[in-house]
Amino acid sequence: MRAWPAVLGARMAFAAGARIGCIAGLLCASSAVGAAPERRPMGELVPDAVLALGKTADWVAVTPDSVWVGSSGPYAVHRIDPRTNEHTRIDLPGEPCAGLAADTEHLWVPLCGVATSLARVDLNGRRIALFDVGPAQAEGGIAAGAGSVWLAVDARGTVVRIEARTGKVRQRLHLPPGSLNPLLRQDTLWVTHASGAEITRVDARSGAVLGAVPTGPNPHFLTATGGYVWTLNQGDGSLTRIDAQTFATSTLALGTPGHGGDISSGGGMVWTTVAKTPLSGVDVGALSLRCQWIGAGGDSLGVGFGAIWLTDYHAGTVSRIPLSAALARCGAR
Repeated sequence: MRAWPAVLGARMAFAAGARIGCIAGLLCASSAVGAAPERRPMGELVPDAVLALGKTADWVAVTPDSVWVGSSGPYAVHRIDPRTNEHTRIDLPGEPCAGLAADTEHLWVPLCGVATSLARVDLNGRRIALFDVGPAQAEGGIAAGAGSVWLAVDARGTVVRIEARTGKVRQRLHLPPGSLNPLLRQDTLWVTHASGAEITRVDARSGAVLGAVPTGPNPHFLTATGGYVWTLNQGDGSLTRIDAQTFATSTLALGTPGHGGDISSGGGMVWTTVAKTPLSGVDVGALSLRCQWIGAGGDSLGVGFGAIWLTDYHAGTVSRIPLSAALARCGAR
């Protein structure tokens, strides 16, 4: 993902958020300290395929039979057949700028341009619908499932619930200003407060705000695996692990502060990408940084079909890296 403006005072917000969590009876975020692994050259991970998609390549979504990647130059999403690595381009009227999310029937694509909008693409790639609701800004995010789609639409922290069938806004959630990226896990919607240092829990059925859990500063992108929700914190380049049942948290330094980036999971690992550090692997159970690669490329990623699908934003490509090779290099499996 491209650069997103950092917010001043993030570290102060983090401290305040941690204190609030303690008062609310939650365990405060704690730093997990361990020996950093050797930083390895990205060139040692040889892709099975490198697919050229456009001037830029950004955002990845994995569905049961395809991998989807956004691009600019042209504005499009590309449906990749993982059996053959062949890809089909579906042109769009604006730039895919704030994540991709899939439900059982559709891919949802927030678009930026003169006017923002939301595209719904059939998973067979044959039909597109456009709706007059759009993302708060580039580098946001979107969640889909259970007949609804959730999207942050303004800087005031408004997250809308959209009916997947009609594209109509059914509900407006009012979260802390700067709330940006939603993730649906079972019946809970988790929304990162990218200009603060916490994540908000929302009952996805009613829209009721359930509370907040402290994270590292400027949590932006997030994933869920192993009974945990994980946030990639842009303020200090850390990773926060949140127990989805008890809300106990631990934060691990990755040494990758800065804008952009992405996070996904697979093979018992959480994988992150940021500029100049295209790939880092963290053991889910041990919360330890097992491997880290430096070099060109990176920016967004997804895991599926036995591979890590890693974009190089500026080269406009996506690389299919064997998951087994990355795990072997990590010494994780």
